[in-house]
Amino acid sequence: MSVCGSIWTGSGGTGPIVSDIPFLGEIAGLLTAVCWSGSSLVFSTATRRLGTVLVNIARLVFALIFLAILIPAFGIPLQVSSTQILYFAISGVIGLALGDSFLFRAYVHIGPRLSMLVMSIAPAVSAVCAWFILGEYLSLLGIAGIIITVVGVALVVYEPGSQSRLPGSDLAVGILSAGVAAVSQGVGLTFAKLAFMEGSVDGFVAAAIRIASSLVVLLPIVLLFRRLPDPVKAFTNDVKGFWLTALGSVLGPFIGITLSLLAVQHTKVGIAATLIATVPIIMLPMVHFIYREHLTARSIVGACIAVAGVAVLFLH
Repeated sequence: MSVCGSIWTGSGGTGPIVSDIPFLGEIAGLLTAVCWSGSSLVFSTATRRLGTVLVNIARLVFALIFLAILIPAFGIPLQVSSTQILYFAISGVIGLALGDSFLFRAYVHIGPRLSMLVMSIAPAVSAVCAWFILGEYLSLLGIAGIIITVVGVALVVYEPGSQSRLPGSDLAVGILSAGVAAVSQGVGLTFAKLAFMEGSVDGFVAAAIRIASSLVVLLPIVLLFRRLPDPVKAFTNDVKGFWLTALGSVLGPFIGITLSLLAVQHTKVGIAATLIATVPIIMLPMVHFIYREHLTARSIVGACIAVAGVAVLFLH
């Protein structure tokens, strides 16, 4: 077996090198948030240059190409059962195709801040789904950690009076869309956990199945409604937009999704979802140093609260 394969596979889906790392699931969840924070900044620029639909589809296609090259290049074993393929496919369709589409829709109607505020319910949804579907029970300390972290994230993304500046129709559609995205993320992560419970699966292989399944659903829809611009023409006319999309694809769907699956595999779904939801916290220093945005006292306090919640989750 190759070095890469030995790291990512073995008993329970990871080999001895990875399995011996303390708090593996929690660390993977935080690293997912780091990757998705970086990809969010990159994609925000790319979407302004190329449009939401093209970037949303292209990021998945690029990530799938990267995975298709990496898996055979490193000899990663394709050990996956038909049941696991089904669960990962459902996870991809619900979590990526449905969830991300509604989240992008929410961004259009209510903006990223209010969208992320609604999305802060995702950890709670994930914990409830895992409780009903998987029978995963959280300790009181784990529940406290989730609540503390979510409160911190909500403080960071909350902008007083932001909803009053929006038309009623936009507010309703946006909040509903973000709510659907939050539920989709929780259900998607739960089905991924179900797949891992069936046996050992490499994280890169699992990510490839999820992404491919989401594309099978998304591509026909955008082509049917003629929402997808000519990618060759668009990328030729905007080379910088192409490289931004490619970079975001590496950070987000390629590495980020793989790490999120590793997180779900090695810790409770609700805890993994909570750590992944710390994206707004991790983005604070990024936007401060890159865009010179001023950090408010509320955002700093919220970040401190969220960090305290994360610490509690590591102690659960």
